[in-house]
Amino acid sequence: MAIVRWDPIREMDSLQSDMNRLFDRFFDTGRGNGRSGSVRRWIPAMDLVESEEHLVLRADLPGIQEEDVEIEIKDGVLTISGERKAEHEEKGEGFHRVERAFGRFSRSLTLPDGVDADAVAASFDNGVLEVKVPKPEETKPTRVQIGSGSVEGKAIEK
Repeated sequence: MAIVRWDPIREMDSLQSDMNRLFDRFFDTGRGNGRSGSVRRWIPAMDLVESEEHLVLRADLPGIQEEDVEIEIKDGVLTISGERKAEHEEKGEGFHRVERAFGRFSRSLTLPDGVDADAVAASFDNGVLEVKVPKPEETKPTRVQIGSGSVEGKAIEK
């Protein structure tokens, strides 16, 4: 009988691999399972960072043209959607493995209250979409004076 040294890092890697396979099967992403024709779900990676004046959303959209991307703001929700089309060459050779996902995608982000939708700007360069959302001005609390029969609201000075 051989003595095997216990390595907690190897055990964590093994657990992570098992969990990834479980989620891949559950969501049917088809990653590495060898099934052809399976439905593949593509969700582009996005970062949201905050600068002094803006919320900046960056999305990696490789293989997509600018005209295939839609940006919409409705009821305080910013939605980015589009489609990456499959690129299959027709030379009579079969594909043994296709790992690059394609298809329609849609990502939504709830914007803070008070964002001016007309001031949102977007740019697209080298497959990276950047959406700049100006931060809303902070709303100041209103002090209500107790009076005789009338209520006047005045902004509190800081």
